[in-house]
Amino acid sequence: MKVRAGVAWLLLLMSAQLWAVTREVNLVLVGDIMLDDGPGRVIASGRDPLVHFSSLITRADYAIANLECPVASVGVATAGKMFAFRAAPAALTALKGRFQAVSLANNHSGDYGRSAFLQTIELLDKAGVRHFGGGRNLAEAHAPLWIERNGLRIALLGYNEYKPRGFEAGPDWPGIAWSEDWQVLADIRAARAAGADIIIPFLHWGWEKEPNPSARQRQLAHTLIDAGADVVVGSHPHVTQGAEYYRGKLIVYSLGNFVFDSFKTQSTRTGWLLELHLNATGLLDWRTVAAWLDEEGVPQRLPAAQTPCGKAADQLVQVCLNR
Repeated sequence: MKVRAGVAWLLLLMSAQLWAVTREVNLVLVGDIMLDDGPGRVIASGRDPLVHFSSLITRADYAIANLECPVASVGVATAGKMFAFRAAPAALTALKGRFQAVSLANNHSGDYGRSAFLQTIELLDKAGVRHFGGGRNLAEAHAPLWIERNGLRIALLGYNEYKPRGFEAGPDWPGIAWSEDWQVLADIRAARAAGADIIIPFLHWGWEKEPNPSARQRQLAHTLIDAGADVVVGSHPHVTQGAEYYRGKLIVYSLGNFVFDSFKTQSTRTGWLLELHLNATGLLDWRTVAAWLDEEGVPQRLPAAQTPCGKAADQLVQVCLNR
């Protein structure tokens, strides 16, 4: 009887381990997508700004981007902003069927005020593109984006900490989620308590055009991992920044621009598409794929580029040749 019981226990353990391994999900994340100006004109002309990356995006189980503009036909440009973006509603055709969700937590979501922001949410809902990091009120802005695939529950949390702070959501008014440390830590703990297997904060942070993460970015990333985050990803600086492991967890500080025009330097016209391979134990492996933005802000493939990649077991940032 003891032998049979031991065998049964061993089979149960092996079955549980196999279930954990097979619960795998592939995520794609990209940085800033701005659908006004050059990219907007590309879409209006009937062309596709994502044509060169469509296959990489659609083969993922779930794809997420930072939407760096309102998409609306209403609103008034915010006074005093040097750059204010607003894409036409038709621009969402570029995202539909490719990106399952977008983060609204950035410094351009409020460029045309609350009416445009609310219309953006409505249009995203109609297009079947989910959103996080912003909402009709504070609770909605801080709510996780729940991804449930292959028995795995993943929570993405979006935050902005690049000024102006005036478009932060409130108890009963719309806006974005601001990166207030205590609130972010509370959101991470709440997501874990709600059953998240994997938690990924997606931050809009750092100084523009700086190739290295700031002391603040490093401090916050480490704090989030200490609080329970499994992977930390960032955007906003308009350049890619480094990747590192902290306590065995991956941090990719900035994915750079992905669809964006008006940039002239090599660093500001180079972005990364990030692929994450996950299961119930956490991150298995990852890689970045280089994107080169042309004059219209359309990303082109760079198959010979070398970009960061790695395996969680190694805890070393390596360099992979893009294919």
